Amino acid sequence: QHFGTVLLFKCVGGFGRYQWIHVTLISLPGLFMASQNLLNNFVSGIPNHYCTLPGNYSLHNSTQDSEQWLKAFIPLDASGTRLERCLRYPALLLLSWVRACVCMCFSFTEAPTEGCVDGWTFERSEFIATTVSEFGLVCSWKPLKQMIQTIYMGGVLTGAIIYGGLSDKFGRRSILIWSYLQLAILGCSSALSPNYSAYCIFRFLSGMAVSGIIINGVSLKVEWIPTPQRTLVGTLSSFFFTFGQLILAGLAYWLRDWRKLQVVVCLPQFIAFAYSWWYCESARWLLLKNRSKDALKALQRVARINGKHEAMEKLTVLHSHMKKEMESQKSTYTAVDLVRTRAMRRISVCLVVVWFATSFAYYGIVMDMQKFGVSIYLIQIIFGAVDFPSKLLALGMLSVLGRRITQAMCLFVAGSVVFANILVPTEMQTLRTALACLGKGFISASFTTVYLYTGELYPTVIRQTGMGLVSTMARVGSMAAPAVLILDEVLPSLPSLVYGGAAIIATGFACFLPETLNINLPDTIDDVEDKWCEHTAFHSTPTSESVWRLGLNDRDKI
Repeated sequence: QHFGTVLLFKCVGGFGRYQWIHVTLISLPGLFMASQNLLNNFVSGIPNHYCTLPGNYSLHNSTQDSEQWLKAFIPLDASGTRLERCLRYPALLLLSWVRACVCMCFSFTEAPTEGCVDGWTFERSEFIATTVSEFGLVCSWKPLKQMIQTIYMGGVLTGAIIYGGLSDKFGRRSILIWSYLQLAILGCSSALSPNYSAYCIFRFLSGMAVSGIIINGVSLKVEWIPTPQRTLVGTLSSFFFTFGQLILAGLAYWLRDWRKLQVVVCLPQFIAFAYSWWYCESARWLLLKNRSKDALKALQRVARINGKHEAMEKLTVLHSHMKKEMESQKSTYTAVDLVRTRAMRRISVCLVVVWFATSFAYYGIVMDMQKFGVSIYLIQIIFGAVDFPSKLLALGMLSVLGRRITQAMCLFVAGSVVFANILVPTEMQTLRTALACLGKGFISASFTTVYLYTGELYPTVIRQTGMGLVSTMARVGSMAAPAVLILDEVLPSLPSLVYGGAAIIATGFACFLPETLNINLPDTIDDVEDKWCEHTAFHSTPTSESVWRLGLNDRDKI
């Protein structure tokens, strides 16, 4: 069955015109997937703010210097250089103090204070409007700002669970099309949110759609790509996410309004929905679901687009030989099958840890950009640009060293850099930012590797369920990452210790994964057990494929 599937794809022209168009169209929405995951940095950015002054003492009524005037009403923070963001002098005291304050250079060091009972005044130099300024998510309400990202990642987690299983049952193409439409409608609708609760609901549902797009897009690409081109295509596709980070920075800087930004990053999904009907369903999935006629039609269409008209008759003959064998295969699989057998269990456990640690460390670094003390737009561009050399490095490592070594090295270096940053004094902000960028680059390379790696490890019959499992654990990591930042109040270096430690631990688990370099995709669980049992793949190198060479030679004789 496995070699018959390989021959079917060889007949349609390998990596031809259809595959180029197919991969490009599926990858294009990735330009705005990064926008969805990192959107909260800009949509919920925290502008500089201070307590609103009583109506009779607004800045508009003052002829004094505005900063000095504010010092008469608002105390300085602990550093003594900035106005306190969440406190002001009580309004009753202002009546007796204001004239004296103006005359005495506005110096009050010890005086009773109160909260911002009249709300907050937000500066509009960096952001025109954000959810923070509109819904008042500052001071005692500040935790609700991070809660938006946690709720969004909860939606991504839920989508991984639901859409991962549904796509193995109903197909990759149909779930992918639905996910495009869901994100387009609900993403744009979130810009109309009248309050915080409504916005969180829309973001949760948008997160579900993002998960459906990512995991089904990855599988639909992998299942139409011949083995030799998988590394190159997988890595180059990830650059769409990298460009997306730069696009997000540009759009956020241009618009600076959270409602406009929300609409602009979601509208392109309507275009993706419109052209996604052109996709062919995965022929591998169709064959393994005993929908052999539909698989034959898809293969014939691909052969026609690739200019392989002579392959039509060959496809019909090969299809008839495979039909009886496919009918004998088990057609229903559940998540239990991911851990039922020895090789599948080992793969699943290791991938769960690797995905969790990669996502956990990644979002721990990128979701708190305002701490670097430079423009948030600039740091977004820097973080996006660093992905280019890191992913090119990953491409070379994947092709030469293989998946396992690349995955382990990326995690180890990223964790080590995070640890190193703990030792750098806070005054050396440039060095700290440079190390953070280096760590982010290797974590991004780890993401690129694990997406490709997972699609190659899991068999076709349960690939989406497996992608759903590991994507779920990744979302657990991304939900936990913002919460760990709270530990900063206990010990400033504690969050970095946790993020770096997770990456180092995952390095060990990555070393126990089997190598998949230059190996054909497995179609069934039996393929996985036969190829990646303890005495073959787990003790082999990327170039030692003795178990497979006999099968490849047999295929050549067919």
